[in-house]
Amino acid sequence: MFEQVKLKYDFAALEPHIDEMTMQIHYGKHHAAYTNNLNNALEKLPGLAGKSIEEILLNLNSIEDAALQTAVRNNGGGFYNHNLFFDILSPQGGQPPQGRLAEQIQADFNSFEELVQKLTATAASVFGSGWAWLSKDPSGKLVVTSSPNQDNPLITHGGKLTPILGIDVWEHAYYLKYKNVRPDYLKALFNVIDWNNVAERYAKA
Repeated sequence: MFEQVKLKYDFAALEPHIDEMTMQIHYGKHHAAYTNNLNNALEKLPGLAGKSIEEILLNLNSIEDAALQTAVRNNGGGFYNHNLFFDILSPQGGQPPQGRLAEQIQADFNSFEELVQKLTATAASVFGSGWAWLSKDPSGKLVVTSSPNQDNPLITHGGKLTPILGIDVWEHAYYLKYKNVRPDYLKALFNVIDWNNVAERYAKA
C-alpha cells in the first residue's frame, strides 16, 4: 500500500503564499484520492506488488489491460508528483540553494534567477492542467521540462530524467487564492520552495 508523504508543516504554515484551505483540499482530498485510486488499481495487478512507484511508472507498458494502465498512469503519476511537490515546500523556503546544486544551476542557467525565470515561464505556458519540472539527467545536467495532466519525466522521458522539483499548475493548486492568475501563484510559490530539499534530491538522483 502506497501512502501519502507526511507533511512536515501544518496546513496554515505556508500562508500567505499558499492558503490553508487550498492545502486542506489539495493534500487532504486530491492527493488522498490519487493515493487511494492507485492502491485500488494495484490490487488488480498482483504482479506489481512490492515494486516502487518509480519502477511502476517507468514500466507502464507492462500493464496489458488498457483501462488499468490508464488508471495507474493517472493516479500513480498523481501520487508520485504530489509526494514530491508537498515534500519540497517549507515555511522556511525561498532561500537560493548552496553547494553542488548551486554550481550546477550556474553552469546550466547562468544564475539562480534565470532558472527561476525559466521554470516560471515553463509552468505559465502549460496549457490546461499539468506540471513544470526541474530534473537531473545521467550526466548531472539540469533540465527544465513540462508535462500534461499527472505525467512526469519518468513517464515522458523513459527514465532518462530524474525529477528533483515539480510545480503543480492544476487549478486546484491555486484557484481558491489566485483565481485564474497563474503567474501570481507561481511567484508566491518560490517563497516556500525548500531548495535544501531539492539539493538533497539532486545529490541522490
